[in-house]
Amino acid sequence: MKHFDVIAFGSGSASNIYAELLAHNRDINIAVIENGPVGGICLTRGCIPSKMILYPAEIIHNIKRAPDFWISSRITSIDFEKIMSWAYDEVMRESFQIENALMSDPRITLYKTTGEFVGEYQVKVGDEIITGDKILLCTGSRPLIPKIPGLNEVNYYTNENFFTLRKLPKRTAVIGGSFVGLEFGFFLSMMGSDVYVFEMLDRIAYQEEPEISYQLEVDLDQHMKVLPLTKVVEVRKSGENKIIVAEDLENNITFEVPVDEIIVAAGRKSNSDITKPEKTGVKTDENGWIIVNEYMETTKQNIWSCGDAIGKHMFKHAANYESMIVYYNAFKGKRLKADFHAVPHAIFTQPEVGSVGAKESDVNDEILLGYYLYKDTAKGLAMKDDGHFVKVIVKRDNGNVLGGHIIGPYASSMIHEIILLMNVGDRSFYPVYEMMHVHPAVNEVVERAFGSLAEPDYWADFKESVKSSAIEKREKIKEKL
Repeated sequence: MKHFDVIAFGSGSASNIYAELLAHNRDINIAVIENGPVGGICLTRGCIPSKMILYPAEIIHNIKRAPDFWISSRITSIDFEKIMSWAYDEVMRESFQIENALMSDPRITLYKTTGEFVGEYQVKVGDEIITGDKILLCTGSRPLIPKIPGLNEVNYYTNENFFTLRKLPKRTAVIGGSFVGLEFGFFLSMMGSDVYVFEMLDRIAYQEEPEISYQLEVDLDQHMKVLPLTKVVEVRKSGENKIIVAEDLENNITFEVPVDEIIVAAGRKSNSDITKPEKTGVKTDENGWIIVNEYMETTKQNIWSCGDAIGKHMFKHAANYESMIVYYNAFKGKRLKADFHAVPHAIFTQPEVGSVGAKESDVNDEILLGYYLYKDTAKGLAMKDDGHFVKVIVKRDNGNVLGGHIIGPYASSMIHEIILLMNVGDRSFYPVYEMMHVHPAVNEVVERAFGSLAEPDYWADFKESVKSSAIEKREKIKEKL
């Protein structure tokens, strides 16, 4: 059996760890196990290619708004194949560069296969069994495929193969209304596809504040048919079409929708059933996610885990942060605790969504809430923005910022002002009043949200009006199906 100083599962965020090791150790011996394109999910089939294709969609969205500003415009053509090829080719070129760099380093042995534990600190790779002093379980995740009758008898796309799509579907079904499905659905709708989004829960983007979800539904309904409380119960083929059989859970009505392509975005699944970490003494939870403590240690000595594999904050920036906690604790003798009080994320549709920290329902302390509409600032007026807002959550007794949630233009960038407040000093919102904001700029919406703090009940009518608008639109869409 070949022995290594380090065995690293994955070439995504695990690469942050072994890059540091390579930079400071001439004689280290590392095995890297990767059963997909080198570079990990984010680079090759996630964050980066999806944002590459979403930027052209954003341009199209803005062109469609031109008449609001007395500008006559017309889109004469969209080269869908070129957009998709560009995104795929760029990320795969970088993937090949990373792979070549790994293979050319004599300290690295790259195994392009699936690793499976067969004993304590023993991993089977192909026909070989290797051992390691320390093991990094950065095994990622894969798409969760719901058990829908007939689904496996038709071709469908997930994030794993979406970027190989070269022909724009005339009609597309998206199964799942979380951020992956919404981003893919929004992109295809801007390209010209007739998109249906099916979501079993009572609102899309369920990880967001309810009023954010409902406002997002109102906006996306302008471009595609968003159908919460709708369950896909069967898929079948009919000639060239794929037939989605869906049940309206609210009205107990079943209906059919013919489509050309199906995208499955119904969540993520652990890879522990493939890697079998239990055979080396690593415990997992009931869904197979690897259990770690606050130091990112697994239940087995000298084995660490981070990223999607632990099933917590499944964002690339969180995985990067966790990987550095692992590096310092596993290889530098530190005892650093991971701090997840201010994990941010964004949804890159139009409008964007940006969120950080706690939701209102997460907080047991007495709080104050602040809301402010874009349209009530000078920049919002200039953009003719309607309906978008910033929400902030503050602890009543000391002014600590507990969370922030934004829906509207530039939300993914604006949220960083709140992220910063949550990570410096005493984490209070008071610095907002002590600094100057550019006038007129969109960040004034954040400033004024903190200036509108009030008791939670004060905002009940506002939240109810957003929900009512979404449900009214939803019912009109369902009436036409």
